[in-house]
Amino acid sequence: MIKRRSLMLAPLAAGLASPAIAQAPWPNRPVRVIVGFPPGGSLDVMTRLACEVLSRRLGQNFIVETRSGASGNIGTEAIARATPDGYTVGTISMHNVVINPMLFKTLPYDPEKDFAWISAMWDLPNVVAVPAQHVPAQNLQEFITWAKARRGGISYGSSGVGTTIHLSGAYILGRAGIESTHVAFRGAAQTIPAMLSGDVQIAVDNLASYTGVIQEGRIRPLAITMPERWPTLPNVPTMAEAGMDNFNVSPWHMWGGPRAMPREIVDRLSSEIRTAFADPELQQRAISMGARLTGSTPEELAARLKREQPIWAEMVRISGAQPE
Repeated sequence: MIKRRSLMLAPLAAGLASPAIAQAPWPNRPVRVIVGFPPGGSLDVMTRLACEVLSRRLGQNFIVETRSGASGNIGTEAIARATPDGYTVGTISMHNVVINPMLFKTLPYDPEKDFAWISAMWDLPNVVAVPAQHVPAQNLQEFITWAKARRGGISYGSSGVGTTIHLSGAYILGRAGIESTHVAFRGAAQTIPAMLSGDVQIAVDNLASYTGVIQEGRIRPLAITMPERWPTLPNVPTMAEAGMDNFNVSPWHMWGGPRAMPREIVDRLSSEIRTAFADPELQQRAISMGARLTGSTPEELAARLKREQPIWAEMVRISGAQPE
């Protein structure tokens, strides 16, 4: 009789064991982290740095997987379509979920419905930069005066139509009433030589790409598009200090996962990111690379995304960029 009862209870015991296994503490195996831009770029480098820290803190490997292409949309879609078990997350550019919906008639994901937002990641300062040999202006107001007096206007460079670099340049020049022509390049590696040759007179681009030529004196920084001065350029004013208020916008990135990702995992990862990013040594490493670590709660991140939509919508309007 005892043996028979044991056999009858065995299936019940097996059934009870499965949920216990499913509810094992997260993470109990490696976590895949998708990046939608090529290896070696700023987002890839900073994601790998963060993954090193998270791997040490959580005792599991956080493994970067590149899914580049289509202005980051391929990687962003891969995050949205991943199994929502907490073992596939990713780092996403603000561009892909704030600006791209304004520039693409259709997207393979819905920024409003397809993601579980985890934490802000970092802000990238943009620098208003001019070639020292070809532009005499020493500050932003002198540049505005010089550019307005220039017959035929000026040219400004960016890494492509609709990028934050293009929109920032168009906004600043349009707001200042400067006649300008946009010249799209593949990135700063092409924009900088065009500036040094005098073909392009200004760019509002990521500081990290310009640090070397600024230190050499070949490119002159006129302002930083951040609320405070940047630690490595303490003598360069903010946009407000340079005479243009209400322009504290820069590219930034965030952590996200698929929509149905369990909330307890979202909260755990968000907390770990915020704790890790508070480390002074890690913050200093990021600053030396041209970034400021942020971190946020999921609610703070969602609020920031909503808050910035009208700002970038106005910049898209001024730039004249049209949906594809």
